[in-house]
Amino acid sequence: GSVAIIPVYGVITPRMNMLSEMSGGTTFEKLSGQLRDAMGNADVRTIVLDVDSPGGSVAGNEEFAAELLRARTKKPIIAQAQYTMGSAAYHLGAAATEIVAAPSARVGSIGTYMIHNDLSEALKALGVKRTFISAGAGKVDGHEAEPLSETARDRMQAAVDDAFSTFVGNVVKGRGQGMTAARVRNDWKAHVYTAAQALEIGMVDRVGTLNDTLVRVLATSPSADDRRLAQTFDIAAGTDQEQPSAAATSQDRLSMLDLERQVFELARPITH
Repeated sequence: GSVAIIPVYGVITPRMNMLSEMSGGTTFEKLSGQLRDAMGNADVRTIVLDVDSPGGSVAGNEEFAAELLRARTKKPIIAQAQYTMGSAAYHLGAAATEIVAAPSARVGSIGTYMIHNDLSEALKALGVKRTFISAGAGKVDGHEAEPLSETARDRMQAAVDDAFSTFVGNVVKGRGQGMTAARVRNDWKAHVYTAAQALEIGMVDRVGTLNDTLVRVLATSPSADDRRLAQTFDIAAGTDQEQPSAAATSQDRLSMLDLERQVFELARPITH
């Protein structure tokens, strides 16, 4: 019908190659192209992000979240956790008009990290000694052939903290309705929650399956074809088990679209 479904599956990174995509990943470029196609299609009234992703790269995540924030001022965007919406995937979900989680979904993991592998002992055991010849202060800081220096650790921690602040800020901006950075950092933390828990703490707006979401959207469409299609989905699914949030129903969030006519200002390798 009038609903465009965009799949957000697997690890999300920029410029993934064909082999990586075949293994179940998703690129920000592909998602951006699909979003623009849906926005440019006059027959599409609502966009649904069908999300099943543990997260992905910081690189590209902030930019696509900004696209979603701008797009939702023109068309409702529903982020459907079916069945994992973690870290970078939640960053994107928070930029949608509303978030719906399937009953067995897992949602959260709002955090950022980097990894340094200290291979010095392994190289020593192999009889290998590396010598780095470089120019430019800090050029080889944090290389894996020796333990991490305090200087390199501080620089890496600063990069992680900066990415995390952006992540938290975008979640606050996307969720709105009195959301604060302190609540995200101190109450939600980087934990992963069940759908029921996520609903209780305001991380999602309702619990329901992708089918439930499609039925709800299509049933309220002005198009008779959409409403007939909704009946088909509804018969196939059985009883609708969605649970609206006591704090704010998704209808409240969707109605806010008429008021959201502003441009959102959003603010290596680091991972959400």
